[in-house]
Amino acid sequence: MRKISVVGMGYVGLVTAVSLSSIGHDVTCIEMDKEKLALLQKGISPIYEPGLEIMLQEAINNRRLRFTFEAKEGLEEAEIIYIAVGTPTLENGSVNLDYLEMVINEIAACITKNVIVVVKSTVPVGTNHMIKAKLDQALPLHIKAEVISNPEFLREGSAIYDTFHADRIVIGADNQQAADVMSEVNKPFGVPIFHTDILSAEMIKYASNAFLATKISFINEMANICEKVGADIESVSVGMGMDQRIGPHFLKAGIGYGGSCFPKDTKALSYIAADVDYDFHLLKAVIDVNNKQQRILLKKARERFQSLNGKKVALLGLAFKPNTDDMRESPSLVMAAELVNEGAEVVAFDPVAGEKASRIFPTVINVVETLEIAIKGADMAFILTDWEEFKGTELSVFVKQMKQPIIFDGRNCFKLTEVEKYPIEYHSIGRKALLI
Repeated sequence: MRKISVVGMGYVGLVTAVSLSSIGHDVTCIEMDKEKLALLQKGISPIYEPGLEIMLQEAINNRRLRFTFEAKEGLEEAEIIYIAVGTPTLENGSVNLDYLEMVINEIAACITKNVIVVVKSTVPVGTNHMIKAKLDQALPLHIKAEVISNPEFLREGSAIYDTFHADRIVIGADNQQAADVMSEVNKPFGVPIFHTDILSAEMIKYASNAFLATKISFINEMANICEKVGADIESVSVGMGMDQRIGPHFLKAGIGYGGSCFPKDTKALSYIAADVDYDFHLLKAVIDVNNKQQRILLKKARERFQSLNGKKVALLGLAFKPNTDDMRESPSLVMAAELVNEGAEVVAFDPVAGEKASRIFPTVINVVETLEIAIKGADMAFILTDWEEFKGTELSVFVKQMKQPIIFDGRNCFKLTEVEKYPIEYHSIGRKALLI
């Protein structure tokens, strides 16, 4: 068992802290947001993630997990310090490291013995070396801090599963002893551990997310071509995915990627490339395709109605993906803003993100409590998130509740053969339109 501190109780930090405590480590968490801290101390998760709150409460009850506002209290006895603070993207694509630098200063001021600093935050290549240099300069000679790059690869909505069933844990280190300690810390997860140097570990994170984003943009471009030539993207995706060189993952056509990772990391990697005088043409195209794809349903609706002014529109799904309440970079944000600008009356429903959406859109759109209320009297419905609740909805509900059952499905939630049984006009991605 190791004494571990985790700084930053965002998505990555909280999942990391709870998971480490569940395998036996003594974990202290530092969170500067007092409102969030109060929830955590009561065993309430401030984020929606299946299974997380139960594990959080178990760890607190077993006295292996505690939360504090005080940096000194949280850091001075730590053997290992995980940094999991936000590294948001600036407008030019560069990464804001202000929160990270604040944590470095706190570590330098508070630690009383040798530590290993583990950076979970996604940071530009070279950042971990910068952290090491700053700590070496700030700490007294008798205290040493080794720095490890340990990027995360969690999927929101399945983060707990991913932690215990990961494809690999990446440990980037320049100090072998520190790397060995981190192998020991992570051994109980039973996951393959890949050791590399720090710079490569930093790049692995960006490269992985950029490649997955590329697969998404590629299949969405194929979907758009399929619509024009009469092919079915679902069959194309399955046929492609059966090739082991390609694989089936991230080949589901839709309205583009969102969330806290892919948009941020693709922009950051493009900036990193430009900073070393390399024009990353492919990645720029991936980003451009995604920006256009997030508006593809609006394009279809404009072609169908000519004008959306005065139309009642139901938005079904606000989170960027199911099983999370995260709306960061969600296509729903783009859709809602453009619909309102065009004079549409927008009513929205999401099984989990509704409360958060009400704060984001306090007066602009009407966020309601059920799908049935959202679509009642609507001229059209947009499906933006493939929640199981939506996929399990009887299509007769749309016929009964809507003013005219016209559905624009951005996640291909329904089989065409099923929709054909109902008097529904149905537009999806990469498949033929069904007209009444």
